[in-house]
Amino acid sequence: MAKTFDVVVIGGGPGGYIAAIRAAQLGLQTACVDDWKTAAGKPALGGTCTNVGCIPSKALLQSSENYEHAGHAFAEHGVQVKDLKLDLAQMLRRKDKVVKQNNEGIIYLFKKNKVAFFHGRGSFVRGSDSGWEIKVSGGNDETLAAKHVIIASGSSPRALPGTDFDDNLILDNAGALAIPEVPKRLGVVGAGVIGLEMGSVWRRLGSEVTILEALPTFLGAADEQVAGEALKVFTKQGLVIHTGVKITRATAKKSVTVDYLDGAGKEQSAAFDRLIIAIGRAPNTAGLDAEAVGLKLDEHGFIAVDEACRANLPNVWAIGDVVRGPMLAHKAEEEGVAVAQRIAGQHGHVDFNTVPWVIYTSPEIAWVGKTEQQLKSEGIDYRAGTFPFMANGRARALGDTTGFAKLLADARTDRILGAHIIGPMASELIAEAVVAMEFGASAEDIALICHAHPSLAEAMKEAALAVDKRTLNL
Repeated sequence: MAKTFDVVVIGGGPGGYIAAIRAAQLGLQTACVDDWKTAAGKPALGGTCTNVGCIPSKALLQSSENYEHAGHAFAEHGVQVKDLKLDLAQMLRRKDKVVKQNNEGIIYLFKKNKVAFFHGRGSFVRGSDSGWEIKVSGGNDETLAAKHVIIASGSSPRALPGTDFDDNLILDNAGALAIPEVPKRLGVVGAGVIGLEMGSVWRRLGSEVTILEALPTFLGAADEQVAGEALKVFTKQGLVIHTGVKITRATAKKSVTVDYLDGAGKEQSAAFDRLIIAIGRAPNTAGLDAEAVGLKLDEHGFIAVDEACRANLPNVWAIGDVVRGPMLAHKAEEEGVAVAQRIAGQHGHVDFNTVPWVIYTSPEIAWVGKTEQQLKSEGIDYRAGTFPFMANGRARALGDTTGFAKLLADARTDRILGAHIIGPMASELIAEAVVAMEFGASAEDIALICHAHPSLAEAMKEAALAVDKRTLNL
């Protein structure tokens, strides 16, 4: 006999587990189905983000940055380090420990909020206006019944056409986080978030890293001024970045040989000890048995939803990587909360215009809202203000003065249209701009706010002042 719930969530990643917790907080009998597991076969809640994405990558980024600082930056601070050695095995163990702590934290939150958890793969059996049956397979097969279903099944890495991942020489994001020794020559296909972050980790640890990007411009989604600064800094650090590349073949034997056409159309070949493929992700919809119940997918395999995340079936919702919009963990979380509140009869809010983007390289890169090139193409009259971290007292004290903060404001109303940061702690600084934009603030509003001194956040205040051409410390 089926176990009955008000809501069943398929997927325990950031969108799914947050949706389940919020639904339970609102008094709904809630279950979550997720099939991630550890090497020992135990549940590993948190999806790609916790297990092989956001969390472990940030752990390795922090560890590798510490290693690089110990070898190259500490001496300037008067800290002498002799006989510096890399213990990669310990670094990977620490990363795994951080992941485990997050897995266990989500299980605790489920117990605290009385969310029923079922370990296995969730798929549709049948349904109607009155409710849905979901099969849980992969262990002790069970059937769940619910009035509402939230699909949050996430995404998987895309492979190069004609080249499969082998978890040895040709790696996806999971493999990139578990290379057992530092490769002398590392190739990365894709100069997006994953490619740049993983390339940065292994470069710091000693790899010669070459990044091959298909697009003709570097970081085309970012503000052009930020992208230009990032390319200059990353090149100086030692990353070799080629854009406009068309890969024709990748052959794995004892090493990986990549044949490609460069930006000028000339044939090139490069050999690598490992090759990381980071060319995007595909929605995980294949295992849902969507055809059995008539769940509509678009031509790319995403679940078709409206602005409220409703699918074409009654009381079926979808969030996160399986629907339109950016594949970002925090976007999935916001959609999860919004859907849970809509199911409970409350208002759900997600504003795609104020979803921040972050690349956790060094320097960090973060932005929200429109870029300068977007404003120009849309014919919007705007004013820009920038302020370099070189002129920020806290950045000087940190010894990290790379980059700048930038604000874009409407020329007529002064309302903030976008914010772009490359520099220390950009991932934290961008939150001020997100809050300001959510409240419809102007550049003058940020300029009038008292910021602590000395702080990196003062760069935001100075950028706001620069919109009106009245910086105080430059």
